[in-house]
Amino acid sequence: MNSNALNVDVAIVGAGPSGMLLARLLKLNGISSALVERQSIKHVLSRIRAGVLEQGSVDMMKLADIGDRVSSEGDQHAGFSITYGNDSLRIDLEKLTGKKVTVYGQTEVTKDLYKVVQQDGIPLFEETGDSPRIEMDNDHATVSGTSNGVPFSIQASFVAGCDGFHGVARKTIPDNVRKDFERVYPFGWLGILSETKPADHELIYASDDEGFALCSMRNERLSRYYVQCSTQDKAEDWSDERFWDVLRARIPSKIAKHMETGPSIEKSIAPLRSFVCEPIQYKRLFLCGDAAHIVPPTGAKGLNLAFSDVYYLSKGLIEYFNDNNETALQNYSTTALARIWKSERFSWWMTSLLHKFDEQDSFSDRMRRAEFDFLMESEDYQRALANNYIGLPY
Repeated sequence: MNSNALNVDVAIVGAGPSGMLLARLLKLNGISSALVERQSIKHVLSRIRAGVLEQGSVDMMKLADIGDRVSSEGDQHAGFSITYGNDSLRIDLEKLTGKKVTVYGQTEVTKDLYKVVQQDGIPLFEETGDSPRIEMDNDHATVSGTSNGVPFSIQASFVAGCDGFHGVARKTIPDNVRKDFERVYPFGWLGILSETKPADHELIYASDDEGFALCSMRNERLSRYYVQCSTQDKAEDWSDERFWDVLRARIPSKIAKHMETGPSIEKSIAPLRSFVCEPIQYKRLFLCGDAAHIVPPTGAKGLNLAFSDVYYLSKGLIEYFNDNNETALQNYSTTALARIWKSERFSWWMTSLLHKFDEQDSFSDRMRRAEFDFLMESEDYQRALANNYIGLPY
């Protein structure tokens, strides 16, 4: 078998949304890159993920010249609801912040990015499994491995690690340099897709004494629903009937009464964790997205946080290659982490507000209810929530 050897400016490990967005932004600024992906691209394109985009993420897609479809097909939302039992509070994002969010599935974002990556002719090594190795010298870096069984080697000035929580990039930073901060939550989210009319035209973050539920959507005939479940559960433990019963019990009865139900076309359980790695740069390696941090999905921050990382890293790389200015690149970890920790705080707060923790005593239950009651009464508190939800400035 012939090996593939390449020389590029930036080797990007991970061809999910953050990796492909970075490759596209670099290409538009005359900087070469190559992508390395442990899975098949078919698998990457089929992954079902959340789909609430901050305006900053939409702006990044426009900057990458892939904003047409998100502008025409994305569903702009001016607010969302938080409920506790039958009590409901609408967070009016537009009134409180002057901004909206866009509901547009991450699967669609990935399709849009893959299309331009193909058009740009950016090299992509897929199905590498756990084979990639990252090696760094003083003046260059090498990423090597096998793609579909064929060896490859990429020499680059820098490596961007966009390969997720279980990828090789973060593990390349030595243990005595890297510090990990983690909180694993004692529950998961069971999610389903169903070809049904959404429960409401906006998202509903619901909670009651038994736990959390979320009513979301992909379009007018495709709904995405979640319920809090045990980390011991398996998706096959949940029949569709059981899922709908639990969901309806956790949302306000006036919504449950008119909810359209139907067979699930996808069902999976996601564990919840908060995680941050520090630093997120080491020698010639820079981490982006889930390789650097994980947020529970409660605040809809995962993809958005990855895109803000790409904003800071692409800015640093463009200034380095095009203006011979290293300042932003050297400061990447410090700059990105400042926003990461604020987003982690918001996701942790939303998770704490809306979920039932097994170890909670009656006092904790009352505190959770009091927090919701105060949120209902205080417009200032609602505005703080809204400003975090629509996305902190880059």
